[in-house]
Amino acid sequence: MKYLDEFQDPALARTLLEQIDAVVTRPWAVMEVCGGQTHSIIRHGIDQLLSEQVELIHGPGCPVCVTPLEMVDRALAIAARPGVVFCSFGDMLRVPGSGQDLFSVKARGGDVRVVYSPLDALDVAVDNPDKEVVFFGVGFETTAPANAMAVHQARQRGIANFSMLVSHVLVPPALEAIMTAPSSRVDGFLAAGHVCTVMGTWQYEPLAERFRVPIVVTGFEPLDVLDGIRRCVLQLEGGLGEVENAYPRAVRPEGNRPAQVMLAEVFEVCDRQWRGIGTIPNSGWRLAPDYGDFDAERRFDVVELAVCEPERCRAGEVLQGLIKPDACECFGNDCTPRSPLGAPMVSNEGACAAYYRYRRPGEPVTARRG
Repeated sequence: MKYLDEFQDPALARTLLEQIDAVVTRPWAVMEVCGGQTHSIIRHGIDQLLSEQVELIHGPGCPVCVTPLEMVDRALAIAARPGVVFCSFGDMLRVPGSGQDLFSVKARGGDVRVVYSPLDALDVAVDNPDKEVVFFGVGFETTAPANAMAVHQARQRGIANFSMLVSHVLVPPALEAIMTAPSSRVDGFLAAGHVCTVMGTWQYEPLAERFRVPIVVTGFEPLDVLDGIRRCVLQLEGGLGEVENAYPRAVRPEGNRPAQVMLAEVFEVCDRQWRGIGTIPNSGWRLAPDYGDFDAERRFDVVELAVCEPERCRAGEVLQGLIKPDACECFGNDCTPRSPLGAPMVSNEGACAAYYRYRRPGEPVTARRG
C-alpha cells in the first residue's frame, strides 16, 4: 500500500496540475489509448480537475470493446456446440453478440468456463481428452505472449484437442488510423504502459516523427496519468512530437525481447476488424501457418460468419473519441451494465462503464478549473 499511496498523493497531484496550468497557453486534445487509464481518469475526476484548455479524449484502448461483433458471434457458435469446452477470461462472458452472450450459452447448457490464464485452458484440455477445448484469445500486445505460449506448448506436448479463437489487435496501427482520419482532432497521445512492457517504445517512433505528435508512455495511477499529461502538454507547447517514456519503472525501450520472439514464431500480422470502427490494415495477429492446426476459426468452420453492428449503439463513435459516452442517447437508459447494447458498457475497461460507474446520468459535473 505504501507505493500505491505514493502514486495517489493529493499534494503531488495538485503540484502536477499547477505545472500543467503554468505552461498551457492554448487548447490541446490528448487521447489516452488504454481502458485502465480511462477508468483512472474518470474515477479520480482528472478530466474535471485539468485546465479547460486541456481536453482528454478516450480512445480505443479497451481490448474487449474493440473485439469485433463477428468474432463474438463466432465464439458463441463454437461454445454452443456439443462436446466443446469454451474457455475465456471473465470479462468476455457478458459482451453482447448479435443475439446473446456467452453467459446465455452457458445458461442453456453450454460448457463455458472462466479461466485466469490460457495455460489453465491447456490443463482443461489435458483433463478432458474426449472434449474439444477452445480458448478465446483477445486483447492487445499485453495478453498476446501468454496466448502464444499456450499454443506453442500445445504443439510441443501434442495436445490435439486444444485450439484458440484469436482476436488480437495492435496499438500502433490504430494510432495511425486515428491520425489519418479526417475527423481526428488529437494533438497528443498517452500510450499504455503495459503494452510497452512487452513491445517497448521503438514502434511508436516512426509515428511520432511522421505526424509530429507527442506519444507519452504512461502508467495507470492518478499521478502516472497526470505526469503523462504534463509531459505531453510540455511537448505540444514546445512544438515537439517525440516518444517519451514516463513509465520507466516498468518499460524499457526494447521491451521484452523473449516475449517478442515467441510472438513472432506463433503469430503473423493481419488486417483486423475493430468493433464499431472497421478494418484497420496490419492491426492484428492471427496464428502463423505452422500453428494453423490450432486455429479454432478453421477447425469449427466459422471463418465466413459475418454480422452487422446494431444501429442504436454508438460504441464506435465512443471508441474513436468522437463523442463522450454520456452523449449517447441510450447511455444509462436502454444501455446499462446489466443490459448493455455494446461492449464499452460491460467491459471492466470500457469508457461507457467508467462513466456509468463514476459519473451517473443526471449528476452535476464538477466545475472545470479555468
